[in-house]
Amino acid sequence: MTPMSGQYWKQVHAQGLEVPADRPLDDLTAELTVMLGDADPELRDGTAYPALATWVSRGVYDELLSGLGDGMAAGLRVGIGEVGTDTVFRRSFSALVLAECLARDNAQGLLPAGKVLEWGDCLATWLLREQDTRGWVPGKGWAHAVAHGADGLAVLARSPHVGMAELTVLLDVVADRLLLPVDHLFVNGEADRLAGTTMAVLRRDAVPLQVLEPWVARIANAAARSSYDGRDPHLASGNAEAFLRALYLQLALGPNPPAVRSDLLLVVVDALRHTNPALQASA
Repeated sequence: MTPMSGQYWKQVHAQGLEVPADRPLDDLTAELTVMLGDADPELRDGTAYPALATWVSRGVYDELLSGLGDGMAAGLRVGIGEVGTDTVFRRSFSALVLAECLARDNAQGLLPAGKVLEWGDCLATWLLREQDTRGWVPGKGWAHAVAHGADGLAVLARSPHVGMAELTVLLDVVADRLLLPVDHLFVNGEADRLAGTTMAVLRRDAVPLQVLEPWVARIANAAARSSYDGRDPHLASGNAEAFLRALYLQLALGPNPPAVRSDLLLVVVDALRHTNPALQASA
C-alpha cells in the first residue's frame, strides 16, 4: 500500500470527510492508523483522528467495530514504557479512537459485554503503565496521554455493560494514576479530565457514599503528604491536591448532578480543609 499524499487527505476533509470511493476502507484505515502516531500534529490531530472519529460516529465501521477497536487497543502497547519519544502519540491517540468505538457502542449497542470490558481493561492497564505524561510537546502538539486516557474511561463509565463493580474499579484507577510517583506535575488539565472521569462514574448513581468516602480519604491522604527525598516536596501531593479542587468544582457547578452530590460535596470539602490547613489560619 502506497501512502497517499497530504493533499489527498486535505481533499477528503474538504469534502466533509466522506469515505473515498477510490480505495478500500481497509487500506484507508491502515494508513490513518499509522498517521495516529505521527509527530506532525497536522497529520495526527488534524487529519487521522478526526477522520477515524467521524467515520466511527457515522456508522462506517459498525460491522467492523470490534476489529477497529482491537487495533486501537493494540496501539496502546506500542512503545509502552518509553519516555520522551514519539511513540506516545500512537498510544495516546489510539486511546481517543478506542473511546470513539466505545461511544458508538453506547449509542447503538453493537458489541458484546465481554468486548467492552476487554477494551476497558486495556485502557485502564495502559493508563497506569504509561510513563510519558507530557501534555503539550513543543513543535509536535498534544501528547496528553493521561487526559486522553481519562476521556476514554469516562466514555467507558457510561456503558450499559459496566456495573457497580466495574465503576468502583474505575475510581480506583483514577486514584492510582493520581498517586503514582511523577517527575513533574500535571499542568495541562489532566486533573480536570480525571475529575471528569469521576463525574461520569458518579452520574451512574450506582456507587454508594460508603464506597466514595474512603476513596476520597485515600486521595486526601496523598494530597497532605510531603516528600523528604530531596526532591520538590510538592511532587508527592500536587496531583492529588489539584484533583480534589477539580472534583469540588465539577460537583458544585457541573450539570446533571449525581444523587450523592450534596453528601459527597461535604466529604470533599472536609478533604480540602485537611489538605489546605494554611488557608484556615486567621489573618
